[in-house]
Amino acid sequence: MPVVTIDGGPLDVEKKRELCCAMTDALGAAYGHPKSAYIILIRENARDNVAVGGELLCDR
Repeated sequence: MPVVTIDGGPLDVEKKRELCCAMTDALGAAYGHPKSAYIILIRENARDNVAVGGELLCDR
């Protein structure tokens, strides 16, 4: 059972639904398992909790 973790910024629930549907379709095309075999975890990170090159995203 494949598990996919997505780390990113906050999304509204409708965008999460669209993302999970698209990811599940892509996983099904790649692996060929039924949709119920895939687990998708979404971790939302606020811009003040992520830094790139030593700079917080909220400061960009």
